[in-house]
Amino acid sequence: MADIWDPHGSLHRMLWIGGAQWSGKTTVAELVARRHGLTVYHYDYHDARGHQDRRIARRVAQGAPVADPTPDRVWSDRSPQEMAAETLAGFPVRFGWALDDLRALFTARPAIAEGWGLRPELVSPLLDSPRRMVVLVPTEDFRQHQIRTVPRAGALGIPVRDPARAQANRIARDRLVAEDAARNARRLGIRVIEVDGTRDASAVASMVAEQFSPYLRASATA
Repeated sequence: MADIWDPHGSLHRMLWIGGAQWSGKTTVAELVARRHGLTVYHYDYHDARGHQDRRIARRVAQGAPVADPTPDRVWSDRSPQEMAAETLAGFPVRFGWALDDLRALFTARPAIAEGWGLRPELVSPLLDSPRRMVVLVPTEDFRQHQIRTVPRAGALGIPVRDPARAQANRIARDRLVAEDAARNARRLGIRVIEVDGTRDASAVASMVAEQFSPYLRASATA
């Protein structure tokens, strides 16, 4: 475990759920937390909202345009491979912002951090054991099920020049980013759970809780 500044010990007590878009990370994290009385940190919510000021400040420091790129620039004008490469390259900086959030959290018990930006290669230096993390990735069939049934997965919800192309690019990008997460997790000995729809969210949460069980038991007896 790396020597990382952790003034309240929260980072070293954290349990991590990373992985792909549309794999049920948020639902599973909340089910585990509800069963065991834990706090959940939702990376995606903070990244999209609470970190915007930091994102703008970083652009200013780099001399880059302050405004967000246009939706067409984000979703339509590049290949999925270019989009995935940019996303992966941005995760380390965004992870640093998440760590600052978590450093400010004090909990004597474990807490759960979940989100797609919690990449196994970034979290691994914080772990005293690979059992503190699990990576959820959807099978292709389950990804397509989510796209058909979850409104925010099935459409961008923002105006773009070519909605069909933008959505196809998004799906392909997410697939590449998911493959990268699973590949790095396996390389680091972190458990990957493939979500294929044969188990409901409650059953997947039970699998995740079993992964975390040494820390949940210790917390219950503390």
